[in-house]
Amino acid sequence: MDYYIVIPIHNEDAYLEQTLTAVALQTLSPKKVILVNDNSTDNTETVIDCFVQKHSFFYKLNIVSSSEHMPGSKVINAFNKGLAILDDAYEFIVKLDADIILPTNYFENISNHFKNDPQIGICGGFIYEKQGSEEWVLNHPMNNDHVRGAIKAYSKECFKAIGGLKNAMGWDTVDELLARYNGFILHTDDELKVKHLRPTGKAYNAKAKRLQGKAMYSMRYGFIITTIASLKMAIKNNSIKSFWNNMAGYINASRNNNNYMVTEEEGKFIRNLRWTNIKRKIGV
Repeated sequence: MDYYIVIPIHNEDAYLEQTLTAVALQTLSPKKVILVNDNSTDNTETVIDCFVQKHSFFYKLNIVSSSEHMPGSKVINAFNKGLAILDDAYEFIVKLDADIILPTNYFENISNHFKNDPQIGICGGFIYEKQGSEEWVLNHPMNNDHVRGAIKAYSKECFKAIGGLKNAMGWDTVDELLARYNGFILHTDDELKVKHLRPTGKAYNAKAKRLQGKAMYSMRYGFIITTIASLKMAIKNNSIKSFWNNMAGYINASRNNNNYMVTEEEGKFIRNLRWTNIKRKIGV
């Protein structure tokens, strides 16, 4: 299967060479890889130029945006700039982070999953992060069928159906909800172990603390589901502050009548899906 990769990159010279080497060594090579250099001030562009010269499927795109590393808006803005220079001659498309190491058979396996089940809309492996000096430990997602934002692969049909990626915090949750809304399923492969070189969220700006709650508002979760989801996150992160930040973000978004990311009909589907999952987990 033909596939494209778009990699948003901002000041990643410490990790980028390992990421691009892993992409170059894939047993199923990509048709194109767009390396979106988003306002980097380190040696990122030098690393990019080296790979562009060595491999014909790497392409460089320099863009200028805010230097603030805000979750959601910055990375998806860069992704969309890369997407804009691609055509539709692909069967699946990938949003990849610039600080990961993929197993060499990663995209061959992803391709086989899409090929074997056309109902799969989003596919990926699992993220592992280093604990201590040696051991790579699974960074467990909230749900086993959630594909982390660093390694998202979408079938073309699913990507078109969900309208691409939302330029906001929560993009890597709402994409999966909208995929389900449009009749697609999510698939994770626990044999595809991806090394994440920088722990999640380390580069995020302090302004991002309340964006998760704002995202829950924009996905039309409603107050009760937002409260339950925020409590679950606080327990997982062992941080009561994250609960209060989420709730404050939700309440502020509600008071300000912020825009929604989904329609009323999509929001109703999302709430029903969330309630179904909550009831299933508590055995109701």
